[in-house]
Amino acid sequence: MSTKAERTSAYIIETVAPIFNKLGYVGTSMSDLTEATGLTKGALYGNFENKESLALSAFEYNRNKLLSKIDEVLAIEGAAMEKLFALTNFYRHYNEFTEELGGCPIINVGVDAKNNNSLLLAATKETIKIIEGKIALVLENGMNNNEIRLPVTPLQFSKQLFTMLQGAIVTATITNDRKYLINTVTYLEQLITKEIKK
Repeated sequence: MSTKAERTSAYIIETVAPIFNKLGYVGTSMSDLTEATGLTKGALYGNFENKESLALSAFEYNRNKLLSKIDEVLAIEGAAMEKLFALTNFYRHYNEFTEELGGCPIINVGVDAKNNNSLLLAATKETIKIIEGKIALVLENGMNNNEIRLPVTPLQFSKQLFTMLQGAIVTATITNDRKYLINTVTYLEQLITKEIKK
């Protein structure tokens, strides 16, 4: 059973994660955090060393939700193609999944941290590598099982696939037009079928 301090820390992280994700590290003020949690500045810093430590924990909370969902999507029964289409279908509805997170944690935190927080930037880069690795593993298994063929290495194909998905998410977010994401996912599904299906 968790202690009161652990429960308080978990409550703080869960409450502030979407705020940091929406407003960014610099844009999030202590008053934003105290107002959202109903706790004093002293109570927040009693649980976290500083604002950076809290922001990192908030990012890790959102990242772990995203990674768990991707694991769940890729763990379905079936061949590599079915797993890839489960992934593209998840991204087709990505905005619905990330709404409670305050948007895409990779894009929001990564862009925000690029010029002002090396720890958050490193955590975002690591998350991208983890996701690309998960996709590459599906592709590698598909090749080993003679289900798919790839024109490049599994990791290279994974990086291109992920880059196109993230680019579509950025454009859909900025323009507030989901067609950018939907059309890109549809195109990727056609590309996957044409390029790698045996």
